[in-house]
Amino acid sequence: MHMLKLTQIGNSVGFFLPKKALSRLKLGKRDSVFLTETPDGSTLTPYHPALKEEIAAGRAFMRDFKDTFHQLAKWVGAGSPSRR
Repeated sequence: MHMLKLTQIGNSVGFFLPKKALSRLKLGKRDSVFLTETPDGSTLTPYHPALKEEIAAGRAFMRDFKDTFHQLAKWVGAGSPSRR
């Protein structure tokens, strides 16, 4: 856990993240972060809150069309006519 102190940054108020936290979150200058309200408080994350739902939808789509993707992978791996 890190305690962050709010400070004046120009006409705004902000805080600085320690290098260790930046590294763990894989963040750098000009990256965006999302502050999400949770039942336990707030969470700071580099991932858009809707990303989890989008990934789940993509996985469900891939699961529904598993056979199609398998055939496509075999076709591409064998050298499709357009790749010859």
